[in-house]
Amino acid sequence: MPTVSIDQIKNPIAEELKGFEPFFRKSTKTDIPLLNSIINYILRRKGKQMRPMLVFLTAKLNGTFNTRTYHAALTIELLHTATLVHDDVVDESYQRRGFFSVNAIWRNKLAVLVGDFILAKGMLWSIEHEDYDLLQLISKAVGDMSEGEILQIEKARKQDIDEEVYFEIIRKKTASLLATSAAVGASSVSTDKEVISRMRQLGEFAGIAFQIKDDLFDYEKTNLVGKPTGNDIREKKMTLPLIYALSQSKNGEAKKIQKIVKKRIKSAENIEEVVNFVKANGGIEYAHQVMLDYRDKALNILADYPESDVKTALQQYIYYITDRNK
Repeated sequence: MPTVSIDQIKNPIAEELKGFEPFFRKSTKTDIPLLNSIINYILRRKGKQMRPMLVFLTAKLNGTFNTRTYHAALTIELLHTATLVHDDVVDESYQRRGFFSVNAIWRNKLAVLVGDFILAKGMLWSIEHEDYDLLQLISKAVGDMSEGEILQIEKARKQDIDEEVYFEIIRKKTASLLATSAAVGASSVSTDKEVISRMRQLGEFAGIAFQIKDDLFDYEKTNLVGKPTGNDIREKKMTLPLIYALSQSKNGEAKKIQKIVKKRIKSAENIEEVVNFVKANGGIEYAHQVMLDYRDKALNILADYPESDVKTALQQYIYYITDRNK
């Protein structure tokens, strides 16, 4: 499929997304001026809205778009926004999408509290509107994402991540939110558990492909992704290209690279050595192929659906994940 733009993917849900923007802003209003200022700062720097898009597309693929679909997208986007604020605190990151992060301007304490508030808003919204099925799915995602983050921190200390552990981490930390986005979209229009499970699987496969694509950015000479080449290596993160390369190398060479990765502070030469090692041992090619395999698994789930503009947009969405340059 030719490279597509976000605007092309949005075409079948353009009106729904247009209505979602004011709906989302209204839901985050508070009576506390400082909190409103921080939330407005966050919303002015919103991303591509990949998760609400997936909610809307899976809803329209499986039924008739309705108010509950807006509720599902709102809660997902609030959860995603909260996790970004918390992630910047955990990662000690002072930039987000080219701007100062919340913790860089208002410090960690306020950032954590704002993240908590946004997360609570989403949960309360589901309770107030008795969307208990959506809340159940989203609450599981919150638990999975926390477990995935903690597991990654634990394994980064020990440097004992193999492929099985790696996939457990990214399935929980990253893929769970896309999986839940697809599932709540279907759940907002259908009570068929098989349909909801099928959409959840589609989102999980797409989410795993999404994370592997992010892993590959770390080995490319580009700053388009908003982070320097080798950032994961600096943070001692064992990603798929490195894990595979270590498994393919001679023991002595592998130990030398692991020693570099474990170092608290790494020079540019250290990073270059690890990157060259991964490339020389086939880590890039292997991870790229695994990413495409997961992309194809997601696409195969759509195979039995009749042709429509929504199905085409979902296919484009999945291709976009693996073809993007940031």
